[in-house]
Amino acid sequence: MSDISLGKISRDGLWDNNPALVQLLGLCPLLAVTASVVNAIGLGLATLLVLIGSNVAVSLIRNLVPSAVRLPAFVMIIASFVTCAELLMKAYTYELYQILGIFIPLIVTNCAILGRADAFAAKHPVLPAATDGLMMGLGFMAVLVLLGGMRELFGQGTLFAGMELLVGPMAADWQLTIFTDYSFLFLVLPPGAFFCMGLIIAGKKTIDERLEQRRKAANADAPKVSRRVRVTGTIS
Repeated sequence: MSDISLGKISRDGLWDNNPALVQLLGLCPLLAVTASVVNAIGLGLATLLVLIGSNVAVSLIRNLVPSAVRLPAFVMIIASFVTCAELLMKAYTYELYQILGIFIPLIVTNCAILGRADAFAAKHPVLPAATDGLMMGLGFMAVLVLLGGMRELFGQGTLFAGMELLVGPMAADWQLTIFTDYSFLFLVLPPGAFFCMGLIIAGKKTIDERLEQRRKAANADAPKVSRRVRVTGTIS
């Protein structure tokens, strides 16, 4: 199973099999903490770190762990990397860690991470497994940031507010105020997250359908190559 190309792994993680838009995994933290871009980036980076680390570790031990204890071993590996991510956030971005709260430890239960460990990393060498973790993590984080940007922009009228919580004092003036004296509370609340997520999924489906129509049209317009068949012998 190790003959899969890195290009296909990248396409699957970023678009074709995106964990948030196609597999619809990890929706609880995705919808809960994406009220702003900084929250989305913080959770996305933590998830990315755990995905890469757990995929690499699972790939390294894939031939050593008995099938009877495979899933418990995978959960322990994931929990170890989540603890590392949690400690790093406590040390360097403590205020953002407090905002994200319980959703950092709950990365352990993210089905996208356990699913990739069991479905991919446990069956492939280290390089494809690490690439899968990277691309799945980037695809998940891209959806987080897009959703957080939509909710922050149309819910509060700003972008990149509070980036100093993640980057430090140098980002104190990064906030962009697009709309003044504006607040659309619906998008900041959980129902707004469902609404925006539905728009993003619908947008991806529309793009996929148009790309498929173009592909079919290109195949239909392609010149057909006629082949001359020579028949020999007698038919009785």
